[in-house]
Amino acid sequence: MERVTFQNKGNTVVGSLFKPAGFAQGTQYPAIVVTHPFGAVKEQVPTTYAKLLAEQGFITLVFDASYQGESGGEPHFSEFPSARVEDIRRAVDFLSIHPDVDEERIGALGICAGGGYTVNVSQTEMRIKAVAGVSTFNIGSARRDGVGPLGKQSAEYRTDLLKRSAEARTREAAGGEVEMFSLIADNPRFDMNDLSTIPLMYQEGYKYYSEIDPNPRFMGTFALSSLSQQMAFFPFEGIELISPRPLLLIAGSEADTLYMSQDAIERAKEPKELFILDGASHIDLYWKPEYVPQVADKLTEFFTKNL
Repeated sequence: MERVTFQNKGNTVVGSLFKPAGFAQGTQYPAIVVTHPFGAVKEQVPTTYAKLLAEQGFITLVFDASYQGESGGEPHFSEFPSARVEDIRRAVDFLSIHPDVDEERIGALGICAGGGYTVNVSQTEMRIKAVAGVSTFNIGSARRDGVGPLGKQSAEYRTDLLKRSAEARTREAAGGEVEMFSLIADNPRFDMNDLSTIPLMYQEGYKYYSEIDPNPRFMGTFALSSLSQQMAFFPFEGIELISPRPLLLIAGSEADTLYMSQDAIERAKEPKELFILDGASHIDLYWKPEYVPQVADKLTEFFTKNL
Protein backbone atom coordinates (compact mmCIF):
# COMPACT_ATOMS: atom_id res chain seq x y z
CA MET A 1 0.00 0.00 0.00
CA GLU A 2 1.26 3.46 -0.95
CA ARG A 3 -0.02 6.62 0.73
CA VAL A 4 -0.89 9.21 -1.94
CA THR A 5 -2.42 12.67 -2.13
CA PHE A 6 -4.09 14.79 -4.79
CA GLN A 7 -5.87 18.14 -4.81
CA ASN A 8 -9.54 19.03 -5.06
CA LYS A 9 -10.04 22.80 -5.31
CA GLY A 10 -7.67 23.64 -2.49
CA ASN A 11 -8.37 20.57 -0.38
CA THR A 12 -5.71 17.89 -0.04
CA VAL A 13 -7.31 14.48 -0.56
CA VAL A 14 -5.49 11.62 1.15
CA GLY A 15 -5.65 8.15 -0.34
CA SER A 16 -4.14 4.68 -0.45
CA LEU A 17 -2.93 3.05 -3.67
CA PHE A 18 -2.86 -0.73 -3.91
CA LYS A 19 -0.88 -2.54 -6.58
CA PRO A 20 -1.31 -6.10 -7.84
CA ALA A 21 0.57 -9.01 -6.36
CA GLY A 22 3.64 -9.59 -8.50
CA PHE A 23 3.59 -5.99 -9.65
CA ALA A 24 6.05 -5.47 -12.50
CA GLN A 25 7.66 -2.08 -13.00
CA GLY A 26 7.19 -0.84 -16.55
CA THR A 27 3.83 -2.59 -17.00
CA GLN A 28 0.62 -0.59 -17.23
CA TYR A 29 -2.36 -2.02 -15.36
CA PRO A 30 -6.11 -1.43 -15.38
CA ALA A 31 -7.16 0.70 -12.41
CA ILE A 32 -10.27 1.20 -10.29
CA VAL A 33 -11.31 4.20 -8.19
CA VAL A 34 -13.09 2.95 -5.04
CA THR A 35 -15.38 5.46 -3.28
CA HIS A 36 -16.45 5.04 0.32
CA PRO A 37 -19.91 5.19 1.92
CA PHE A 38 -21.35 8.19 3.72
CA GLY A 39 -19.56 8.56 7.05
CA ALA A 40 -16.91 5.96 6.31
CA VAL A 41 -13.17 6.35 5.85
CA LYS A 42 -10.85 4.78 3.32
CA GLU A 43 -9.50 2.13 5.73
CA GLN A 44 -12.91 0.47 6.16
CA VAL A 45 -15.04 -1.29 3.52
CA PRO A 46 -13.38 0.43 0.50
CA THR A 47 -10.00 -1.00 1.48
CA THR A 48 -11.59 -4.45 1.87
CA TYR A 49 -12.61 -4.41 -1.80
CA ALA A 50 -9.57 -2.49 -3.01
CA LYS A 51 -7.26 -5.19 -1.64
CA LEU A 52 -9.33 -8.03 -3.09
CA LEU A 53 -9.38 -6.41 -6.53
CA ALA A 54 -5.67 -5.63 -6.39
CA GLU A 55 -5.05 -9.33 -5.80
CA GLN A 56 -6.80 -9.94 -9.13
CA GLY A 57 -4.51 -7.68 -11.14
CA PHE A 58 -5.94 -4.17 -10.75
CA ILE A 59 -4.37 -1.04 -9.35
CA THR A 60 -6.93 0.34 -6.90
CA LEU A 61 -7.23 3.76 -5.31
CA VAL A 62 -9.22 4.54 -2.16
CA PHE A 63 -9.36 7.97 -0.53
CA ASP A 64 -11.04 9.95 2.21
CA ALA A 65 -13.61 12.35 0.82
CA SER A 66 -12.92 16.07 0.98
CA TYR A 67 -14.03 17.45 4.36
CA GLN A 68 -13.72 13.98 5.90
CA GLY A 69 -11.17 11.55 7.35
CA GLU A 70 -7.56 12.60 6.75
CA SER A 71 -8.51 14.84 3.83
CA GLY A 72 -8.76 18.60 4.08
CA GLY A 73 -11.76 20.89 3.99
CA GLU A 74 -13.68 23.01 6.50
CA PRO A 75 -16.04 22.67 8.16
CA HIS A 76 -14.77 19.15 8.63
CA PHE A 77 -17.32 16.33 8.78
CA SER A 78 -19.39 17.89 6.00
CA GLU A 79 -21.04 15.84 3.25
CA PHE A 80 -21.12 17.89 0.05
CA PRO A 81 -22.26 15.83 -2.96
CA SER A 82 -20.61 18.25 -5.39
CA ALA A 83 -17.27 17.81 -3.63
CA ARG A 84 -17.71 14.04 -3.48
CA VAL A 85 -18.34 13.87 -7.23
CA GLU A 86 -15.36 16.11 -7.92
CA ASP A 87 -13.21 13.92 -5.64
CA ILE A 88 -13.85 11.03 -8.03
CA ARG A 89 -12.94 13.12 -11.07
CA ARG A 90 -9.71 14.19 -9.36
CA ALA A 91 -8.98 10.56 -8.50
CA VAL A 92 -9.39 9.73 -12.19
CA ASP A 93 -7.00 12.61 -12.96
CA PHE A 94 -4.48 11.04 -10.59
CA LEU A 95 -4.77 7.60 -12.18
CA SER A 96 -4.83 8.90 -15.77
CA ILE A 97 -1.30 10.31 -15.45
CA HIS A 98 0.10 7.58 -13.21
CA PRO A 99 2.95 5.77 -15.01
CA ASP A 100 1.72 2.33 -13.93
CA VAL A 101 -1.88 2.83 -15.10
CA ASP A 102 -3.35 2.27 -18.54
CA GLU A 103 -5.46 5.41 -18.86
CA GLU A 104 -7.80 3.66 -21.30
CA ARG A 105 -8.70 1.05 -18.67
CA ILE A 106 -9.99 2.96 -15.66
CA GLY A 107 -13.11 1.80 -13.84
CA ALA A 108 -15.04 3.07 -10.84
CA LEU A 109 -16.59 1.30 -7.89
CA GLY A 110 -18.72 2.99 -5.24
CA ILE A 111 -20.12 1.58 -2.02
CA CYS A 112 -23.37 2.85 -0.46
CA ALA A 113 -23.50 6.63 -1.02
CA GLY A 114 -20.21 6.18 -2.88
CA GLY A 115 -22.21 4.11 -5.35
CA GLY A 116 -24.60 6.99 -5.92
CA TYR A 117 -21.72 9.40 -6.42
CA THR A 118 -19.98 6.97 -8.78
CA VAL A 119 -23.11 6.49 -10.88
CA ASN A 120 -23.58 10.25 -11.02
CA VAL A 121 -20.06 11.23 -12.05
CA SER A 122 -19.84 8.42 -14.61
CA GLN A 123 -22.68 9.95 -16.60
CA THR A 124 -20.32 12.71 -17.77
CA GLU A 125 -16.86 11.38 -16.90
CA MET A 126 -15.97 9.50 -20.06
CA ARG A 127 -12.58 8.38 -18.77
CA ILE A 128 -14.47 5.90 -16.58
CA LYS A 129 -14.93 2.85 -18.80
CA ALA A 130 -16.87 0.54 -16.43
CA VAL A 131 -19.13 1.47 -13.50
CA ALA A 132 -20.07 -0.62 -10.45
CA GLY A 133 -21.90 -0.04 -7.19
CA VAL A 134 -22.27 -2.16 -4.06
CA SER A 135 -25.33 -1.47 -1.87
CA THR A 136 -25.82 1.67 -3.93
CA PHE A 137 -27.47 4.46 -1.93
CA ASN A 138 -29.31 7.50 -3.23
CA ILE A 139 -28.37 10.05 -0.58
CA GLY A 140 -30.61 12.68 -2.13
CA SER A 141 -33.82 10.67 -1.85
CA ALA A 142 -32.78 9.37 1.57
CA ARG A 143 -32.42 12.90 2.91
CA ARG A 144 -35.60 14.14 1.23
CA ASP A 145 -37.88 11.17 1.91
CA GLY A 146 -36.13 8.87 4.39
CA VAL A 147 -35.00 5.27 3.89
CA GLY A 148 -37.79 2.85 2.97
CA PRO A 149 -41.22 2.66 4.60
CA LEU A 150 -39.84 2.61 8.14
CA GLY A 151 -37.84 5.80 7.72
CA LYS A 152 -40.37 7.67 5.58
CA GLN A 153 -40.33 11.41 6.25
CA SER A 154 -43.17 13.88 5.85
CA ALA A 155 -42.97 16.99 3.70
CA GLU A 156 -43.29 19.04 6.87
CA TYR A 157 -40.28 17.35 8.47
CA ARG A 158 -38.26 17.84 5.27
CA THR A 159 -39.09 21.53 5.24
CA ASP A 160 -38.12 21.83 8.91
CA LEU A 161 -34.75 20.21 8.21
CA LEU A 162 -34.11 22.57 5.31
CA LYS A 163 -34.88 25.56 7.52
CA ARG A 164 -32.54 24.26 10.22
CA SER A 165 -29.80 23.66 7.66
CA ALA A 166 -30.20 27.21 6.32
CA GLU A 167 -30.04 28.64 9.84
CA ALA A 168 -26.88 26.64 10.51
CA ARG A 169 -25.28 28.12 7.38
CA THR A 170 -26.15 31.62 8.53
CA ARG A 171 -24.55 31.01 11.94
CA GLU A 172 -21.40 29.66 10.28
CA ALA A 173 -21.28 32.68 7.96
CA ALA A 174 -21.37 34.91 11.04
CA GLY A 175 -18.44 33.01 12.54
CA GLY A 176 -20.52 30.88 14.86
CA GLU A 177 -20.03 27.26 15.88
CA VAL A 178 -20.67 24.46 13.40
CA GLU A 179 -23.82 22.56 14.38
CA MET A 180 -23.55 18.80 14.01
CA PHE A 181 -26.45 16.50 13.11
CA SER A 182 -27.12 12.81 13.75
CA LEU A 183 -29.33 10.85 11.38
CA ILE A 184 -30.52 8.67 14.26
CA ALA A 185 -30.31 10.63 17.50
CA ASP A 186 -31.75 13.82 15.97
CA ASN A 187 -34.70 12.14 14.26
CA PRO A 188 -37.69 12.35 16.61
CA ARG A 189 -39.24 9.22 15.09
CA PHE A 190 -36.28 7.00 15.98
CA ASP A 191 -36.01 5.50 19.47
CA MET A 192 -32.75 3.76 20.41
CA ASN A 193 -34.69 1.84 23.06
CA ASP A 194 -37.04 0.49 20.40
CA LEU A 195 -35.03 -0.65 17.39
CA SER A 196 -38.21 -1.47 15.48
CA THR A 197 -38.52 2.29 14.85
CA ILE A 198 -35.15 2.50 13.07
CA PRO A 199 -34.39 1.28 9.51
CA LEU A 200 -32.25 -1.87 9.45
CA MET A 201 -29.52 -0.14 7.48
CA TYR A 202 -29.02 2.37 10.30
CA GLN A 203 -29.12 -0.31 12.97
CA GLU A 204 -26.54 -2.49 11.25
CA GLY A 205 -24.49 0.51 10.19
CA TYR A 206 -24.17 1.62 13.81
CA LYS A 207 -22.88 -1.83 14.75
CA TYR A 208 -20.48 -2.03 11.81
CA TYR A 209 -18.90 1.36 12.45
CA SER A 210 -18.81 1.11 16.25
CA GLU A 211 -17.97 -2.58 16.80
CA ILE A 212 -17.00 -4.51 13.67
CA ASP A 213 -14.69 -2.04 11.91
CA PRO A 214 -14.35 1.09 14.09
CA ASN A 215 -12.13 3.98 13.13
CA PRO A 216 -11.55 7.21 15.08
CA ARG A 217 -12.00 9.30 11.92
CA PHE A 218 -15.46 7.87 11.16
CA MET A 219 -18.06 10.62 10.64
CA GLY A 220 -20.77 9.72 13.16
CA THR A 221 -22.37 13.16 12.89
CA PHE A 222 -22.09 15.70 10.11
CA ALA A 223 -22.37 19.47 9.68
CA LEU A 224 -26.06 20.36 9.53
CA SER A 225 -25.22 23.13 7.08
CA SER A 226 -24.40 20.50 4.44
CA LEU A 227 -27.80 18.78 4.69
CA SER A 228 -29.51 21.06 2.19
CA GLN A 229 -26.93 20.19 -0.46
CA GLN A 230 -27.51 16.50 0.16
CA MET A 231 -31.25 16.99 -0.39
CA ALA A 232 -30.51 18.79 -3.66
CA PHE A 233 -28.66 15.78 -5.11
CA PHE A 234 -30.36 13.59 -7.75
CA PRO A 235 -27.69 10.98 -8.61
CA PHE A 236 -29.69 8.90 -11.08
CA GLU A 237 -30.95 11.72 -13.30
CA GLY A 238 -29.10 11.19 -16.56
CA ILE A 239 -28.00 7.64 -15.73
CA GLU A 240 -28.84 6.64 -19.30
CA LEU A 241 -25.74 8.63 -20.35
CA ILE A 242 -23.49 5.89 -18.95
CA SER A 243 -24.48 3.63 -21.86
CA PRO A 244 -22.85 2.10 -23.89
CA ARG A 245 -20.35 1.72 -21.07
CA PRO A 246 -21.34 -1.15 -18.75
CA LEU A 247 -23.05 -0.72 -15.39
CA LEU A 248 -23.16 -3.32 -12.60
CA LEU A 249 -25.04 -2.84 -9.34
CA ILE A 250 -24.82 -5.39 -6.52
CA ALA A 251 -27.33 -5.47 -3.67
CA GLY A 252 -28.71 -7.77 -0.99
CA SER A 253 -32.19 -9.21 -1.33
CA GLU A 254 -33.00 -8.15 2.25
CA ALA A 255 -31.51 -4.66 2.00
CA ASP A 256 -33.95 -1.89 2.88
CA THR A 257 -32.14 0.09 0.17
CA LEU A 258 -32.64 -2.49 -2.59
CA TYR A 259 -35.27 -0.27 -4.19
CA MET A 260 -32.58 2.33 -4.86
CA SER A 261 -30.53 -0.07 -6.99
CA GLN A 262 -33.71 -1.25 -8.71
CA ASP A 263 -34.63 2.36 -9.52
CA ALA A 264 -31.18 3.06 -10.94
CA ILE A 265 -31.14 -0.08 -13.10
CA GLU A 266 -34.64 0.61 -14.40
CA ARG A 267 -33.55 4.08 -15.52
CA ALA A 268 -30.24 2.95 -17.04
CA LYS A 269 -29.72 1.69 -20.58
CA GLU A 270 -27.90 -1.46 -21.63
CA PRO A 271 -25.45 -2.93 -20.92
CA LYS A 272 -26.57 -3.13 -17.31
CA GLU A 273 -26.97 -5.75 -14.60
CA LEU A 274 -28.45 -5.89 -11.11
CA PHE A 275 -26.81 -8.75 -9.21
CA ILE A 276 -28.74 -9.66 -6.06
CA LEU A 277 -27.29 -11.76 -3.25
CA ASP A 278 -30.00 -13.80 -1.59
CA GLY A 279 -30.43 -13.20 2.12
CA ALA A 280 -28.02 -10.27 2.40
CA SER A 281 -28.78 -6.87 3.92
CA HIS A 282 -27.25 -3.53 2.93
CA ILE A 283 -24.44 -3.68 5.53
CA ASP A 284 -23.84 -7.43 5.11
CA LEU A 285 -22.02 -6.68 1.84
CA TYR A 286 -19.48 -4.58 3.76
CA TRP A 287 -17.96 -7.35 5.82
CA LYS A 288 -19.73 -10.71 6.15
CA PRO A 289 -17.52 -13.59 4.96
CA GLU A 290 -20.44 -15.37 3.31
CA TYR A 291 -21.05 -12.39 1.01
CA VAL A 292 -17.84 -10.37 0.50
CA PRO A 293 -16.09 -13.08 -1.59
CA GLN A 294 -19.17 -13.40 -3.80
CA VAL A 295 -19.23 -9.62 -4.34
CA ALA A 296 -15.49 -9.55 -5.03
CA ASP A 297 -15.77 -12.41 -7.55
CA LYS A 298 -18.58 -10.64 -9.39
CA LEU A 299 -16.64 -7.37 -9.45
CA THR A 300 -13.52 -9.15 -10.69
CA GLU A 301 -15.48 -10.80 -13.49
CA PHE A 302 -17.08 -7.46 -14.43
CA PHE A 303 -13.93 -5.35 -14.45
CA THR A 304 -11.79 -8.05 -16.09
CA LYS A 305 -14.29 -8.25 -18.96
CA ASN A 306 -14.74 -4.52 -19.37
CA LEU A 307 -11.34 -2.94 -18.67
